[in-house]
Amino acid sequence: MADEAGDDSLYPIAVLIDELRNEDVQLQLNSMKKLTTIALALGVERTRSELIPFLTDSMCDEDEVLLALAEQLGKFTPLVGGQAFANVLLPPLENLATVEETVVRDKAVDSLKTIAQRHSNADLETYMIPLIKRLATGDWFTSRTSACGLFSVVYPRVNATLKQELRTLYNNLCGDDTPMVRRAAASKLGEFAKTLLSSEYKFKVVEKPQVISDLIPLLHNLGSDEQDSVRLLSVEGCVTIAGLLSEAECEQHLMKSIKEAAGDKSWRVRYMLADKFTSLQQAVGPKITIALLVPSFQGLLKDSEAEVRAAVASKIKEFSEGLPKEKREAVIMQNILPQIQELVTDANPHVKSALASVIMGLSPIVGKDNTIEHLLPLFLVQLKDECPDVRLNIISNIDCVNAVIGIQQLSQSLLPAIVELAEDGKWRVRLAIIEHMPLLASQLGQQFFNDKLNDLCMQWLVDHVFAIREAATTNIRKLVETFGVQWAREKVISKVLQLAEDQNYLRRMTTIFCVNELSSVLGGEQISKLILPTLMRLSKDKVPNVRFNVCKCMEKVGLRLDGTSLTTEVKPMLKRLSQDPDIDVKFFAERALLVLN
Repeated sequence: MADEAGDDSLYPIAVLIDELRNEDVQLQLNSMKKLTTIALALGVERTRSELIPFLTDSMCDEDEVLLALAEQLGKFTPLVGGQAFANVLLPPLENLATVEETVVRDKAVDSLKTIAQRHSNADLETYMIPLIKRLATGDWFTSRTSACGLFSVVYPRVNATLKQELRTLYNNLCGDDTPMVRRAAASKLGEFAKTLLSSEYKFKVVEKPQVISDLIPLLHNLGSDEQDSVRLLSVEGCVTIAGLLSEAECEQHLMKSIKEAAGDKSWRVRYMLADKFTSLQQAVGPKITIALLVPSFQGLLKDSEAEVRAAVASKIKEFSEGLPKEKREAVIMQNILPQIQELVTDANPHVKSALASVIMGLSPIVGKDNTIEHLLPLFLVQLKDECPDVRLNIISNIDCVNAVIGIQQLSQSLLPAIVELAEDGKWRVRLAIIEHMPLLASQLGQQFFNDKLNDLCMQWLVDHVFAIREAATTNIRKLVETFGVQWAREKVISKVLQLAEDQNYLRRMTTIFCVNELSSVLGGEQISKLILPTLMRLSKDKVPNVRFNVCKCMEKVGLRLDGTSLTTEVKPMLKRLSQDPDIDVKFFAERALLVLN
């Protein structure tokens, strides 16, 4: 019996071994996902003495399996007996931190950080520091890249001698021969710098002299690295370190790095600076912003690469808001506006679109007079841009300008341009404006819309291009959703139903298409009273196309009607049309009857 019990207890390990040695990756993956269950079955002692050594020695080659293992081990501390025994998890994770696949290494580093946070300070110095030293001095670049991510988790909790050793190790990694290692060191520099000025209640560390003496030289070296992939990652470190220093210290130690990044020969570095520009602005303070960042911002707005111009153009509003109040308007008008005027006609649509998404936001910052004199002409240019995204971004933010200059001024300036586009000879331009109309209506309000734009929307219903008429019917429905059914009764339905009397059968069909759209927002009673009589009349139209579109419309409209209207009017009409001499009318009448039955 004892032998059988022993055999039973070995069973989970045996199954795991079989599955891990199987060639089927899915089986291996499943076994990794069951590790927690296997550990519970074995108990903490056997998990420490058998399962973990087995996992350490039997690493497979499949990245998916290794990734699952790295993830599982991060949650294993309770299964090996708590934090007192957490060190047994380090060997397999150390192996995983040296594999070739980046995703696996990153996950192993995450799990090592999780485990290290639960270590006592003594265990940290006994087990974790030697592991970091082994990784940081490993022969393969993979181990050295993984080491970069572990410094921040141990540094605040070790003694002064070990801190000096860790700073020296990090210094070596920043000057490593392999670009991949320098990249990893550059990407983690900001994180490491934060730990030197950590204010966490458990591990308060204030080592600003070390940041200045040890880490800032590293930042300068990484910022002038021969590889642009290293230099661009140093930008983020620069932003983080700037946030840790005073304004005077930033001026003394970081001006050079910012200038170099702004004028870097690689567009990727300049793009990264453009992307982080407002974070950098907040970190360095107003003095450096005016002295250095404003000229750099101007330079990036004139950059030769469209990606850089687009990235920095999207920051214009945020950057302008962050300028010192007393100098804000002057800087915008003298330094930023001339560049904006050039970007409005940029050759690249992404740049113009990025600018259009923020340019309206400048109105509240520069005030009414400057908006009318300088910004409105630019809005008009962008409203007429051939790129639909540019036009949409301007129309989407029109309420910003409305709040500053008022509806009267807006109607005199932007509205004529919108009306002009709505009547443009190119049908695609008209179509673009129709698609933006519900948004415009919601921003301008019902009264203004009734006065200025309602007639325009009705005019589109009789356009000579079918795509415009179709879009106009959808537009009517969206407007009713915005303004309500009462507005529809007063301003829309009577005009739509008038088209049913038109001599042109295409316009009579537009009535049907409109009714089809409106049926989803109108109630059954309103359809019965206001719309059904017109549809009944159109069911006797001399043009077969009109008659069979009435049948198609009834498939949707009929479902909204009460039983009386359906029985006394709609079904008899459909039965009559099911005997129609035209084959299409007959087909759609029969189909509508099937739907309604």
